[in-house]
Amino acid sequence: MAKITPEGVMIGFDFGLKRIGVAIGQTLTQTATPEAIVNSRDGVPDWEHITLLFEQWQPNAIIVGLPMRLDGSEQALTQPARKFGQRLSGRYHRPVYFIEEQLSSIEAENRQKQQKSRQKNQKIDDHAAQIILENWLQTQWPELIANQANNAELK
Repeated sequence: MAKITPEGVMIGFDFGLKRIGVAIGQTLTQTATPEAIVNSRDGVPDWEHITLLFEQWQPNAIIVGLPMRLDGSEQALTQPARKFGQRLSGRYHRPVYFIEEQLSSIEAENRQKQQKSRQKNQKIDDHAAQIILENWLQTQWPELIANQANNAELK
């Protein structure tokens, strides 16, 4: 039976209208590292930069953080983030997984303050993408593997 769940390198995005954070992760270690910040103009991403990242890393799947309110309801950026994920899937022909994300930017700021590595006015979008991708790798990835195993047993 062929595997339906992609393994290996994953690329994660923290979507924003001006900047999009990018992180690269690995299913084996379930970890991610900040990779890049892609500029966006009037909500249109720098697709050339994103294409270079796909060519460099050859990810097997795409993870996009969905900005949500703390109560779990949608906010103004939720639908644009979904649309961005759909465009990524269409352009790069990889499966896209969405994960709700709240406060990833605040968590990224707090991590950098603790490490005292953050310089004034340093952008944190790539670190927010790292948090989003690691959350997916540690929560959603094991579920996908378990579901695949359960489906295989049913056949």
